[in-house]
Amino acid sequence: MTGGRASESGRVSLFLAVAMTGVLMIISLAYDGAGQMRSLQRADNLAAEAARSGGQMIDRAQAIEGGPKKIDEASARNAVASYLRAAGGVASHEVSFPVVNGEKQIQVHVRITYRRNLLGLFGLKNSVTVTGEATARALTGAP
Repeated sequence: MTGGRASESGRVSLFLAVAMTGVLMIISLAYDGAGQMRSLQRADNLAAEAARSGGQMIDRAQAIEGGPKKIDEASARNAVASYLRAAGGVASHEVSFPVVNGEKQIQVHVRITYRRNLLGLFGLKNSVTVTGEATARALTGAP
């Protein structure tokens, strides 16, 4: 009776090792996937707030004279860089000033690097770069 069991010894251990590896991979995907999504959301939020701070930088001299309220590009770039430096964790950013329907807007692209904690155990890259984008315009009070 014990002779039959000797040939089966270790089969359960092998099955558990393979099954636990699969379970660990699923947990890793969920954990690092959620972390990457949080980083993506953070990149979008940082881009939106940086665009907002840049959009507040209007050309004051022109506005005081009664002219149109337009975004001052140099001041806006400085405001965006200052905000993102204070926020920290931003790998890089780009600022552009598209003109839409005759109105200058500010567009901010932000890149954040997310470091994977668990998926690196399975041979995947240890980090991934996520991007966020936002556009703002100077509100003038006119429709």
